[in-house]
Amino acid sequence: MTNHEKKANNTMTVKTADELTAEHLTMPVEQLVKETNYQTRVMPDLPSLYDWLARLMADELAANNAAGRPTRWILPVGPKTQYPILAEICNRERISWQNVYAFHMDEFLDWQGRPVLADHPFSFRGYCDRNLYGLLDEDLRPPESQVIYPDVWDPDAFGRQLEDVGGADTCFAGFGYRGHLAFNEPPSTRWHHYTVEEFRNSTTRVIPLLEDTIVAHSHRTTGGYTQTIPRMAISLGMKEILSARKLHLITDGGAWKQFIVRVLLLTENEDVMYPVTLAHSHPNVEVTVDAASIAPLSLGIN
Repeated sequence: MTNHEKKANNTMTVKTADELTAEHLTMPVEQLVKETNYQTRVMPDLPSLYDWLARLMADELAANNAAGRPTRWILPVGPKTQYPILAEICNRERISWQNVYAFHMDEFLDWQGRPVLADHPFSFRGYCDRNLYGLLDEDLRPPESQVIYPDVWDPDAFGRQLEDVGGADTCFAGFGYRGHLAFNEPPSTRWHHYTVEEFRNSTTRVIPLLEDTIVAHSHRTTGGYTQTIPRMAISLGMKEILSARKLHLITDGGAWKQFIVRVLLLTENEDVMYPVTLAHSHPNVEVTVDAASIAPLSLGIN
């Protein structure tokens, strides 16, 4: 059943996040999966999610290789734990990356808007070099020219290169607790407003990070020490994300993602304040979450 076919059968979806009630937020998972318009997969825990995602990616790559097709992916660092598992599968099963075009979503910049170096502890490029490409057997690795990151000196190059290879087959996208995809964060100023159409057509650009994004990263990675978190990033835009023929939305955040998961699964309108809702108009979306991220919210002090 497609997303649009499911929509006709649902009774609990609402137009906007503001219309979500306590009944929506505490809805049992089984009912939520039944009510949503999306094909939704719930993994019991994080190891299961990472193993499943690595296997899915390996199988897609192997199938494309067997058919003589290129594999054109948009890839995140978040989730990221699947990458060493994926490398191990590819080495064991001799799955080549020679015909892979890997478009990486984003990279941190320093406070002056310059790219962080690959050995910086927050470099996405550095993480992938250490935990994916560097782990692949040398004869299986993709050519360096086919591993593409947004370029702060030529932001439009990302979209051009993506178009030149025929667009992305699959975009694997984690989403933040406010619904941002890559660093397409919700607008944070009262002085400027962006329509859904403007936001949908956003392209690769330099972005100052929201303060709560910095806090969230510090909470997860530095014990709350914010000084080491880069202040800016370069990110592909919503236009590039939504151009992928398949959009696979994934979260592994646990309790702090429970609200945004329900915003995604139970609303119908697109809202720039929750960027992940722009997926509502995409024709081919799957959602995969761990059980903790989709669990009912606790609305009070326990």
